[in-house]
Order: sequence, then structure tokens, then C-alpha cells
Amino acid sequence: MAIRSVKDMPTARRIGMSWMIVTIIGAMATGFAGIAYVAKTGIKLDDAETIFIVLSQILFSPLIAGFLLAAILAAIMSTISSQLLVTSSSLTEDFYKTFLHKDASEKQQVLVGRISVFLVALVAVYLAYDRNSTILTLVSNAWAGFGAAFGPVVIGSLYWKKMTKNAALAGMITGAVTVLLWIYLPITINGQTLSSLMYEIVPGFILCSLVIYIVSNISPQNETAILAKHDEMLTYHT
Repeated sequence: MAIRSVKDMPTARRIGMSWMIVTIIGAMATGFAGIAYVAKTGIKLDDAETIFIVLSQILFSPLIAGFLLAAILAAIMSTISSQLLVTSSSLTEDFYKTFLHKDASEKQQVLVGRISVFLVALVAVYLAYDRNSTILTLVSNAWAGFGAAFGPVVIGSLYWKKMTKNAALAGMITGAVTVLLWIYLPITINGQTLSSLMYEIVPGFILCSLVIYIVSNISPQNETAILAKHDEMLTYHT
């Protein structure tokens, strides 16, 4: 949103992806080093997701370890605050104002936003009370839902001009429902759950793509403005 012009997009992409590669390599290196350290020393690690904290306390002085722990808390708090604000604004603007009260005043929107923050926080607290779940599992499930519900829609909207609004909605619902069923259905194969056999984003992505293709062909795209915009973007890109 803050990009100056379209010409700056390739530079922004290179910088963003380079930084992501560095951070992911760092996270993976920490994990592999933690595996080796735990296996070599035989220390008891109740939660594998705390390996960064354990290594920081072992490898560094208390002063440096304190800064590292503060960095973790800062990252957690910044992520929580941004996600709460995004969720609040989305529920207020995209749901409440769009479907329930189109003429809502700013005061009403602020009130709904605060209520949304409170409700989302309660849901987060409820999820955190499950000691059997891990952050990695929750993030994995969330990304599976995002990828299966929105991945084919985004790709189709960019590269296939025949995709329709109804096809996009049907695909999003199919992808999200598939992921939920794949995770929570009490079905096992040779003693293994569906989620352990295959990451739920795979069947969700495939079914979402199939539904988009089928629905788009049943009711073809006939809005000339959308077709013209696709042709314009294709010409600009080439």
C-alpha cells in the first residue's frame, strides 16, 4: 500500500523475499541446532517450541539473554496488537457495515470494533488453554485454511478471466470446509488421521480449484468490464 509506483514492485519483491529467506534460514538453523543439542546433552525439553529460549539462556550471558527474551515478547505483543486491529476492522467494515448496518456512524463503528476485539481476544484465550495444541499446529491449520480457501481464487482472478464471482465464493467455501473436515473428521487410515497422512491444504486447494473451474463453466463470465480489464492487464504485463 505504501509503494510509490508500479515500477518499484520488483525491487520491493526482491527485498521482501530476501529478508524472508534470511529469517526462515535462521529459524531452521535454530531448530536443527536445538535438535542436535537436546540429543547430545539429553536435557529434558517439555515444549519443543521453547528451544530458542533455552539456547539463549545457555549460550549467552544473562544480559544478552534478557534482550533476546524481551525481543520475543515484543514480537508477540506487536503481532497480537496488529492481528486484533486487523480482525476488528475487518469485522466492522467488511461484515457489520456491509451486511448489517450500511449507514453506521463512526461512533457505532468504533463500538463494534471494540466489541470485536474483546470477542476475538476471548477466542484466542480459549484456544491457548488447550495444552495439547502448539503454536506450530495452530499456524499450520490457519495457513491451510487461507491457502485452500483463497489461493486458487487469487491465482484464478489474476490469470483466468473466465472466473466468476459465484465460482470464487463457491471455491472459498469448498476449500475452507474441506480443510476443517480433513482436520476434525474422526476418520483414521491404518491408525493415522487424515491430517497426518496429508497436509490439509492439498485436498482443500485441489477441490477449491475444481469447484471454481466447474462453476465458472456452468455460468460463464459475461461482464465486459472484467474481461476488458484482464485484457488490459495482460497487454500491460507483456
